[in-house]
Amino acid sequence: MAKRKAKKGVSSSVVGVKKGSQKDTKKTKELNMFSLAAVTLMVALCVVPLTAERSKSGFPHQKHIVLKMDEALLTVHNELETEVEVSWVSKRCYQCLYQKLGVVAAGSSPGQPSSADFIVSTQHQIILQLNGTSAKMELCKVPFHFGEHGNYSLWAKNLNDSSVVNCSVVTDADAINSYIPILIAFVIFAGLALMSAIGRTIYGLEVVRGILFRIGGSMETERLINSELGSPGRIVPPVTDNILPPPPSPSKRLRSLDTFRGISLVIMVFVNYGGGRYWFFRHESWNGLTVADLVFPWFVFIMGTSIALSINSQLRSGSTRCSLLRKVSWRSLQLFIIGVIIINPNYCQGPLSWDNLRIPGVLQRLAWSYLVVACLDLLVARGHLDILTTDACWSPGLDILLYWPAWLCVLLLETVWLCLTFLLPVPDCPTGYLGPGGIGDMGLYANCTGGAAGYIDRWLFGEKHIYQTPSSRVIYGTRMPYDPEGVLGSINSILMAFLGLQAGKIILHYRDVHTSIMSRFLMWGLFLGIISAALTSCSTDQGIIPVNKNLWSLSYVTTLACFAFVLLVIVYYTVDVRRWWSGAPFYYPGMNSILVYVGHEVLEEYFPFRWRMVDNQSHAEHLTQNLVATSCWVLISYVLYRKRIFWKI
Repeated sequence: MAKRKAKKGVSSSVVGVKKGSQKDTKKTKELNMFSLAAVTLMVALCVVPLTAERSKSGFPHQKHIVLKMDEALLTVHNELETEVEVSWVSKRCYQCLYQKLGVVAAGSSPGQPSSADFIVSTQHQIILQLNGTSAKMELCKVPFHFGEHGNYSLWAKNLNDSSVVNCSVVTDADAINSYIPILIAFVIFAGLALMSAIGRTIYGLEVVRGILFRIGGSMETERLINSELGSPGRIVPPVTDNILPPPPSPSKRLRSLDTFRGISLVIMVFVNYGGGRYWFFRHESWNGLTVADLVFPWFVFIMGTSIALSINSQLRSGSTRCSLLRKVSWRSLQLFIIGVIIINPNYCQGPLSWDNLRIPGVLQRLAWSYLVVACLDLLVARGHLDILTTDACWSPGLDILLYWPAWLCVLLLETVWLCLTFLLPVPDCPTGYLGPGGIGDMGLYANCTGGAAGYIDRWLFGEKHIYQTPSSRVIYGTRMPYDPEGVLGSINSILMAFLGLQAGKIILHYRDVHTSIMSRFLMWGLFLGIISAALTSCSTDQGIIPVNKNLWSLSYVTTLACFAFVLLVIVYYTVDVRRWWSGAPFYYPGMNSILVYVGHEVLEEYFPFRWRMVDNQSHAEHLTQNLVATSCWVLISYVLYRKRIFWKI
């Protein structure tokens, strides 16, 4: 308000000087123009220090403040007779200390407030708190969700000349709708999907197929004639009725599994590339779930399903368990080595620096989970499986009882996780701590990020060999290194893969009995959902074991496994049972998952996956770049599928 009044005052003074000069001189037109130019220059010189003028609180009043993504401008107007300290905390920050935003001086006189400008975050709702600097007493507290690039004013004044302080937020300039690019992208991709479906429908009509057959028949006749008599200079390629080549494996392959894997992989690539810089396409800071937190556990889950089908197929073909164990060990070692290489980008710039080499990672966790679950399956797998009946009372649990040694090993591993998590003494931290540290828990355990999980990784690898910038820094301001792919969480990733292995056993034992397969999947989803509800108390932070991706907590595994079983039912029904959907385009990256994942990590900084943006602070441009990059990998996987190129390790 003070800035706007000053601006109006300057404008009116310009008009007054201009009229006076015309009235007093009334000479030539050139003199009038010279006077106007001189006055304009003087006004400009006066406005420059006005925009840089500081308030009593010491904050500069900038006329034009450039806002970045997820930022808004807040002007605090203080009409009180005391100096005010402004603090804030995110609504997503559980039991957090308020962070100081700044100080606003006392009002100079009644009706003449002191003002200060602040930049606030717009990702989540925040709580603003105003305290008196002298008595350190809370004056008021205002929760508000600011919009991106909006301008807001917070007025602090006494209510009806009393000691009660009233705080209210007023919108000075509306925020932009940063979610419109997502809507546009959805409409574009939905339109492409609709056009593809219409094209397939038209192609499936008998009339259209007859026309194409006649055209193809005439071309085939011409080709035969040319092959007998010699072509006059051109070669007509043979026509095939198959749009896509058959799968590479001669055995029957469930397209739904590759489609499920492809869905997980495509979303993983998109969020790894940035997800348009939207907060819900990034990993949650600590407890809770975002879109980015869903895909890695699903990938681990479907890997376990593939283990069951692959080992059963190889045992039936005559492979020995020792030979399969050698293959599993070699593949796990390859995955681990590739993972270490791609998460340490110095390989493009020279020798790796062993001083800060990160050891845990995504592929490393996949390697470990694959090795343990595949070994457990080799321990109990059978080459010839009978279709289980549902007549006996114990039949619902028969597919578990048949493999009780493997289940016993998994339960023992989970017991180890629970004991280490809740009983291991951590120096200077409470036993069983599951918090983020930093400003969480009122700042009492600032260096206890991850509790036992973080302590084990720092003890085993050293602080310089784990992830240095965890997502907990975003909201909780943690300073301790913490690796979300650490050792303790790998135990629960084994559980996730083993639950996927159980899905594979269901497919094997109830093969071609679609209702039994889907009903078993739904029963597992319901069972795991009940466990999740009991562990979390259906809340984000209040349960015994909250859902937490950084910790790979037990509730995180049961929740994501519940989602995985339900999603697998949907994909299995639409792709393999009813055949309403071919699985495209997710089916193709699902067939080449290792190549796509490694390729998107290695070539991330190269065109067409990244380019120099015109506006680096635009969600629309980031979203466009990330969608183009992800679509490129889908297209690459499709071309490789057509060429029958599959990278297997």
